[in-house]
Amino acid sequence: MTAFLEKTPTICLGTWDCNKQRPGCWLAAEKPQAGAGSLLWRILQALRTVALLFLLSAVPWAALAQTSSAPAAATPLKLLVLGDSLSAEYGLARGTGWVALLQKRLLNEKSAFTVVNASISGDTTSGGRSRLPGLLKQHQPQVVIIELGGNDALRGLPMNMTEENMMAMTQAAQKAGARVLLLGMQVPPNYGNAYRTAFEAMYVKVAKATQSPLVPFFLKGIADIDNALQFFQSDRIHPNESAHPIMLANVWQELRKLLK
Repeated sequence: MTAFLEKTPTICLGTWDCNKQRPGCWLAAEKPQAGAGSLLWRILQALRTVALLFLLSAVPWAALAQTSSAPAAATPLKLLVLGDSLSAEYGLARGTGWVALLQKRLLNEKSAFTVVNASISGDTTSGGRSRLPGLLKQHQPQVVIIELGGNDALRGLPMNMTEENMMAMTQAAQKAGARVLLLGMQVPPNYGNAYRTAFEAMYVKVAKATQSPLVPFFLKGIADIDNALQFFQSDRIHPNESAHPIMLANVWQELRKLLK
């Protein structure tokens, strides 16, 4: 028995080839002769085995920890603009309208919001109402700006229908989880004072009923000044390029509160 133990090779748990001695291997140990030292030897071997298993398991767990601690990609935030020609850059060079200027401002301020301009020249509240469900589903915006109603007045459409459409659009956007900003419009004096007052009040009514912020007059400082024609194109209906920074300023006063 003693002769057998003396011929037992070095046990090295630090290599795959345990039949070859590895001088200097910190996990190697000569198996002692049977006797008083054998118990200590077995204890040392057990400790080395535990150490080796720990080292072998450390690599994958470290990799997993690094993967799980990696920051998740930020969910992009969307701001949807649903409007008519005032927001669709009618008669303007691309990139000069207030919506494009808004996107540039958000980029300069390092905002996480991206603007989706779903405005169509000539659109009415009925058109916007029919398009909005698909837009909400496609873009899933966090903020929706509704700039509609002016063409309803120009076409003489019933005001109660315009109000119903504005209410439905606002509520649909809110139900989808979006915060809504309404842009109010006014009609020229030749529509008569009664109609003009009722049209302006319609936006206020929808805003209060839905608890939505409102820009009372989108074209404030443009259409309500003495020399208003300086800010309009030759058709005297659509604002020119110089008016759009003012339009953005009017919107920004209320919009910035929704972007926080």
